[in-house]
Amino acid sequence: MDPIAQIKESAREGWAGFVPFESTTGTAAPRLVHFAGVGSGARVLDVACGTGVVALTAARLGAHATGADLTPALVARARENAELAGLKVEFREADAEALPFDDASFDVVLSQFGHMFAPRPEVAIGEMLRVLVPGGRIAFSTWPPSHLTGQMFAVMGRYAPPPPAEIPSPIAWGDPEVVRERLGDAVRDLQFEHGVMQFQALSPRHMRLFLEGNAGPFQNLVRSLADQPDRLAALHEELDTLIGRYFHENIVRQEFLMSRAFKG
Repeated sequence: MDPIAQIKESAREGWAGFVPFESTTGTAAPRLVHFAGVGSGARVLDVACGTGVVALTAARLGAHATGADLTPALVARARENAELAGLKVEFREADAEALPFDDASFDVVLSQFGHMFAPRPEVAIGEMLRVLVPGGRIAFSTWPPSHLTGQMFAVMGRYAPPPPAEIPSPIAWGDPEVVRERLGDAVRDLQFEHGVMQFQALSPRHMRLFLEGNAGPFQNLVRSLADQPDRLAALHEELDTLIGRYFHENIVRQEFLMSRAFKG
């Protein structure tokens, strides 16, 4: 299996346990939806939608929302969420690098902490722009390298086998200069805004264990270190110390970056 296909297969399986995160990511979804200026009647696509929190938030405002995700278990959960909420949203199993939609199908294309994990950024962003109407809005939330989640990925990178050289870190999407370069002259009026997602936890270790139990990259790394207890213990110590810097009164603050532009 080629490296790209292997990464996607690992992601498809690894993110299946992401469902418990929706109680946290759901609180950040309105920030992105409002930042993107989603309104009633807009045709909205939520790329790498997970359990559908962004698409459902848009639908509640009257948008015609669609969600797409690589992981079947998350698509199934998103459909359950739509039914529970009494909202009409189409959710489809789909690869962010090969979106199954016609050109210029959507007025707004969004992604919350999702498209950033596609292994080929230029392909993913090309697809997101392809399905967007001329003059339509693209907006996404990502993790800056200098804040907690970006730093956690940096720590994990010191313990994990190196990825293929041609695969950039997903955290690069949290750097405004990288966003500018990747969007290039395909867009206009690029704007940025920061937000904070609050993760409830009784201690830094509580959060770390939650991540290891439900987030694919953390699960995969812990499994790879199962026969290296000393390295695993060192990883745990580094992560607990790092999370502790952002922990206060049972809240861990995770700062994120929102990017928004119009298709030129």
